[in-house]
Amino acid sequence: MAPGNLTHVTEFILMGVSDRPDLQVPLFFVFLLIYMLTAAGNLGIITLTTVDSRLQTPMYFFLRHLAVINLGNSTVIAPKMLVNFLVSKKTTLYYECATQLGGFLVFIVAEIFMLAVMAYDRYVAICNPLLYMVVVSWHMCFLLVSLTYFFSFFTAIVVTPCVFSVNYCSSNVINHFYCDNVPLLALSCSDTYLPETVVFFFSGTNLFFSMTIVLISYFNIILAILRIRSSEGRKKAFSTCASHMMAVTVFYGTLLFMYLQPRTNHSLDTDKMASVFYTLVIPMLNPVIYSFRNKDVKCALKEFLKNPCQRFNLTRICNYNFS
Repeated sequence: MAPGNLTHVTEFILMGVSDRPDLQVPLFFVFLLIYMLTAAGNLGIITLTTVDSRLQTPMYFFLRHLAVINLGNSTVIAPKMLVNFLVSKKTTLYYECATQLGGFLVFIVAEIFMLAVMAYDRYVAICNPLLYMVVVSWHMCFLLVSLTYFFSFFTAIVVTPCVFSVNYCSSNVINHFYCDNVPLLALSCSDTYLPETVVFFFSGTNLFFSMTIVLISYFNIILAILRIRSSEGRKKAFSTCASHMMAVTVFYGTLLFMYLQPRTNHSLDTDKMASVFYTLVIPMLNPVIYSFRNKDVKCALKEFLKNPCQRFNLTRICNYNFS
């Protein structure tokens, strides 16, 4: 297309989850409930792991940051999405769209690496329990979390300008409920080879390194569990990583389903359904996955609800028979 036919886009229109008018209000209440549960669950995890002395361990330190990331990811997406369910013109400004994409990349990449860090933590806890506090020291914890946020911000700072460096033509309708790189690049009428290559490189690299850490960690965990002679010992070892294994399976399974589809079967509608899952549903489920059957978290919650005003100085005394 000739340069004269290019249009400077100042705003985009988000199609949303569905374009059916009769579904807008019901979907608003469904996703409002999901976001409220997400906020309540993750804020609960953040609060409990901050104020309860029993939860001042590396495992819960990483869980607290995962909760911060999940809450951030949902907050970048959900408010604008909820507003668009109730308005007739579902617009988002050009720079607002770029900011949303950047925020989404920060939190989704941070979650990818935080899950890898938590897998490494479980590997050390099961395979080298006597050296756990030496290997996973507080210095190491802060280093791993800092690197996680560094890579996530670096990805967002590089990828976002690349996606918005292309030219947009007359169409500014994004077939999605938030500003994502794939539907944005689909609107471009200029050469998208460079931004697509950058997106593919960062997506592939981040997934490869994080999944490699997760797979190696769990391979060694499984071997270590199989070496345990007593069934009670195997059950106890498995219970320490069962929650994280479930969260990892759901999260990576969704991402792989989205990114490893054959090109001929790939559709933006399928991407939207997968995106709903890992931007809104998984952040809601993670607090449940990590706290369900977790005696420490349930005990901390029980004590907190008894007297919230005094829970900032909790003791280690707890009834571990609470169920």
